[in-house]
Amino acid sequence: MSRVIISSGSQISADGGAAIAARGGNAVDAALAAVLVSMCTDLGVMAPGASGFITIWPPKDNPVVIDAYAEIPGRGKTSPRCGQGMKEVKFDYGGMMNTGIGYGSVATPGIFAGMEMACEQYGNLTWAEVMAPALKWVEQGFPLTGGAAEYLLYTHKAIFSWHRESYQTLHHPDGSCLREGEIVSIPDLANSLQLIAEGGADIFYSGEIGERMVAEIQEGGGLLTAADLKAYRAIARAPICIRFGDWEIATNPAPAIGGATLAAMLLLLDGQPFPKWNLEGVRQMVKIQQAVLNYRNQHLETASNSSIATEINRLLELAGNGNFHDLLKSPSTIHISAVDSDGLACSITASAGYGSGVMISGTGLWLNNSLGEIELHPQGLQGLAPGTRLPSNMAPTIAKHDDGTILAIGSPGASRITTAIVQVLLNFIHLGMSLEEAIASPRLHVEVFQNAPTVSFEAGLNVDELTGFTTRSFPQLSMYFGGVQAALVKPDLSFLAVADPRRTGGIAESNTPNKLDA
Repeated sequence: MSRVIISSGSQISADGGAAIAARGGNAVDAALAAVLVSMCTDLGVMAPGASGFITIWPPKDNPVVIDAYAEIPGRGKTSPRCGQGMKEVKFDYGGMMNTGIGYGSVATPGIFAGMEMACEQYGNLTWAEVMAPALKWVEQGFPLTGGAAEYLLYTHKAIFSWHRESYQTLHHPDGSCLREGEIVSIPDLANSLQLIAEGGADIFYSGEIGERMVAEIQEGGGLLTAADLKAYRAIARAPICIRFGDWEIATNPAPAIGGATLAAMLLLLDGQPFPKWNLEGVRQMVKIQQAVLNYRNQHLETASNSSIATEINRLLELAGNGNFHDLLKSPSTIHISAVDSDGLACSITASAGYGSGVMISGTGLWLNNSLGEIELHPQGLQGLAPGTRLPSNMAPTIAKHDDGTILAIGSPGASRITTAIVQVLLNFIHLGMSLEEAIASPRLHVEVFQNAPTVSFEAGLNVDELTGFTTRSFPQLSMYFGGVQAALVKPDLSFLAVADPRRTGGIAESNTPNKLDA
């Protein structure tokens, strides 16, 4: 049996992955088990009605990305219109944010289909075995994690108070929200998980659970139909692959845009020396982020599914040539990383958005608000046909060094996902920091905040002499800048996993013997 090390957004999810590895599971089994625990216990941050991407790099084969991202619903409806059955709310998370919630914000979720594909094609254990840790926690009750508790402080009134089941699950009778460490019990969720464990993902898409989901969403004015669920398929795709220093990097391809954004920033950084994190280094990072994010906003976010690959190829070509000029002039979430001693690596990023607030009655299943994430598709979704995959900034990534070292890495964080991963890889690969230092170092992110070009940054970076930007300071490390989770294995089978201190993450290692001990 192989040894597995895993980094996750919570300790109970990391422990769930390690428990599966101890039963003979590999890195894929462990990562999937950890995701399932997070989906059910990282309340608000994640939900079973989520979507995501699974990057897998087998030891003697090419890497693959399983696209299990959300789709535009509305099959079978006459003139479906995104926005119906949705309302916009505001909450204070890294500054005031707007998002759409309600039944009309729910996109066709994909994570169960993707995880089942990964389990069947790359795992050692059965689907039911991989689901066991999540089922155990849900049956016995689980402590509210720190990251979930922090997120709910910002969102419980705006997002999780309008729907009766959501409200009752997350609030005390006096109306106060649950706090970190309090034991949570979600009615009916154990039964739903048991059905999915026994009957597979089809139960979620076309069985009793799918029927309940469609009936309630249709009654609430949403777009999701039985035809949407029945038609959903996870898709295996060839990843974007680039060289960064002595490492080969594999990350998320089209139609997602996060992997291309990440790869472009790395190519620009690789083309010139980075002068450490002094004022000159900050200026260089701001310049790179501004160039690539400008291209993303003007080209990738507005591209159709048929043209997105062309736009991504052009971005990577410009970045590979170090062409800043043409780039600039161009018109809650979780992450799990796992590696094992056989050289298998798995990196999974998944999200339910900020949450729709919808918990389907009688199932205990919260659903996404992927149609309502205004910041991720500022151009709107009108005119996109049902079945179109939504754009995503997710970038679950695996890197292999020329000496055989393997690193699985990724982050949650919406539009900050790619900039978080880039800065960690820069620190680790180019600046020679330890993996712990690379993840804990302060970060910056170039964005438009309150209609002004802004550099948002954590304390410890020198931004005093930047020109052309408003600056926005975060006095401490903040989950606003992501939550990078990384797991690494070296050729000598030494392991390392690091959980981002910005979130209440956890790491765990299976205690099974490795292949050299057998």
